[in-house]
Amino acid sequence: MERNAFADIDFSTAHLALGGGMAVQRAVAERWKQVTGLTLVEAYGLTETSPACCMNPLDLAEYNGAIGVPIPSTDCVLKDEEGHIVAKGEVGELCVKGPQVMAGYWQRPDETAKVMTPDGYFKSGDIGVMDENGYVKIVDRKKDMILVSGFNVYPNELEAVIAAHPGVLECAVIGVPDEHSGEAVKVFVVRKDPDLKAEQLMDYCKRELTGYKKPKYIEFRDELPKTNVGKILRRALREEKQAA
Repeated sequence: MERNAFADIDFSTAHLALGGGMAVQRAVAERWKQVTGLTLVEAYGLTETSPACCMNPLDLAEYNGAIGVPIPSTDCVLKDEEGHIVAKGEVGELCVKGPQVMAGYWQRPDETAKVMTPDGYFKSGDIGVMDENGYVKIVDRKKDMILVSGFNVYPNELEAVIAAHPGVLECAVIGVPDEHSGEAVKVFVVRKDPDLKAEQLMDYCKRELTGYKKPKYIEFRDELPKTNVGKILRRALREEKQAA
């Protein structure tokens, strides 16, 4: 289906739209509502916590950038590197305990020990923050975090900003080695506007992002590597650069 044809679909009988599988970007949620009239309700889960552990209310009026609150019978906490629960508003790794959480990986006690805590929490590998009302916002995958001159840079945040540029169709951000800052930010972009130049996008990033978060490199691609369900694979981009 051509992208322009999507706007011609009749969504009058649709009542609910759920977003999951990867982070929902605000630009996508806003475009979705503009076309369909439906708020994109974000939910969150992993194979190890099937089918979900957090979800927004189904009557959510506007996209809120959060994955919602823990579903019934589920306990979600954010922990630091030492395993201590962090205060509300502070960043930590999302850990989940509930009836839907796996007991362990089949015949892999070594791998199970890496992700299950002694008190039964599954360490998701996702970094998040919880507000005073219990709503959780995912900052990024722990392994995807970029360390620029000692500062943490989260690709999700950058991708959300860059995707909001009218000339960008989709993008992916990774960290690449840099002799001066340890790591530097690189963004891969699929253009919506074929005339978009790297200089234009760099100027936009300078206006919208703090200095250390700005990409040092921009590379345009015709497409980005994805899973069968359309999730962009940052890992494939990192491996590609490591092999080069």
